[in-house]
Amino acid sequence: MKKNIFITVCLLTAFCLQSAAQGSVIDEIVWVVGDEAIYKSEVEEARQNAQMNGVQWDGDPYCVIPEQLAVNKLFLNQAELDSIFATDDDVSHYVESRYKDYVNQAGSEEKLEEYSGMSADQIKSRLYETSRQEYVITKVRDKIMSKVKVTPAEVRRYLKDMSPDEIPVIPTQVEVQIITLDPVIPQEEIDAVKAELRDYIDRVQSGEVSFSTLALLYSEDPSSARNGGDLGFFGRGEMVPEFSAVAFNMTDPSKISKIVETEYGFHILQFVERLGDRVRVRHILRKPRIPMASVNECLGRLDTIASGIRNGQHTFEFCVAAYSQDKDTRNNNGLMSHVIEPGAPGISKYEMQELPQDVAKVVDRMHVGEISDPFVLQLNNGKTTCAIVKLKSKINGHKANMAEDYEILFELVSGMRQQEALEKWIRDKQRTTYVRISEGWNDCDFRYPGWGKY
Repeated sequence: MKKNIFITVCLLTAFCLQSAAQGSVIDEIVWVVGDEAIYKSEVEEARQNAQMNGVQWDGDPYCVIPEQLAVNKLFLNQAELDSIFATDDDVSHYVESRYKDYVNQAGSEEKLEEYSGMSADQIKSRLYETSRQEYVITKVRDKIMSKVKVTPAEVRRYLKDMSPDEIPVIPTQVEVQIITLDPVIPQEEIDAVKAELRDYIDRVQSGEVSFSTLALLYSEDPSSARNGGDLGFFGRGEMVPEFSAVAFNMTDPSKISKIVETEYGFHILQFVERLGDRVRVRHILRKPRIPMASVNECLGRLDTIASGIRNGQHTFEFCVAAYSQDKDTRNNNGLMSHVIEPGAPGISKYEMQELPQDVAKVVDRMHVGEISDPFVLQLNNGKTTCAIVKLKSKINGHKANMAEDYEILFELVSGMRQQEALEKWIRDKQRTTYVRISEGWNDCDFRYPGWGKY
């Protein structure tokens, strides 16, 4: 896999889980960029980390890695000049997210500490610095790229100048409307789950067993269960409101929360710690069992709704408003949408592989305007629901054109121009930055020739 020159600092610089145990590396300065040194140990750690993750470098790693580190130092130097910095709140989310990833890979916090030879606090301290640098570098890059403005005329000219073989092929895209109904969960199933959770509360409060042990054994949130229910630090808006309302009102680790109901099921929480406006809790999730009879009843109701639409008794849009329980699509005539980047508006056109798997299997056999038979749909939150869909539109795979694919072409041209702007900035910055490369480290075919020659 070819690695971009702007690979993130976290991968390159500081966090190789085996690094603390590597006592045999004799350190030396191999590059100097401005007032900053690049050490042989940094390069070696990045190489080992890449090897552990199966990364293949495009060239000699002892040439590629230090050059990438040097580029990152150019960005960090610019951040100082522009007074761009990261606050604790900016960085803490990145640290906790990456720490959870490492814990998941290791299997537990204890195994991570054993493998790395570092305590949790030491690991987080190293992650904090790399995350801080990555955050700052991203801000500098974004500032450079924000100056790039692409016009429709430039997009049109780009497409016109391309040879037929170079014009990108746009995969088949579809727009899908959906109606969902949730199977009714019998009250006795809900009562049974609540009784389980109350029993867990009593056992923890009596000192019989720890909360983390019960989470490991019984929680139905697999990603946190393996960590004893620990969710790491999160902000108020990162969890569903019902969950956050309880988590952010907890202050005593010795007390267990009341039972909390969310779209995921039923939870109990244990407070761990707070950092600024972020909180860390453990939780146990239990989901009531849905009897097959309830699923079949739900599918039967949807079959009746689908027949009514096909017979012209009601429109699909009317039935969305009257029956659908999908809160994400109900106010948009059932039209499904997805977000490519955080903060960006939703996009209603899907490539087939972007649709939920259960939906894609059904849509793949449909014609435009057709209403599907009812089917069972497993949502991202683990919830089971029943659905029917309508294929609203379908654009078959084709060569890109301005009429149908302007947004895609605009993003393509914008990305190219932004990359060109970054590369120009790096070459300009080279000319004003002192660089010295140690003997034995400069016999390389660098991506950016000219290091140390200005």
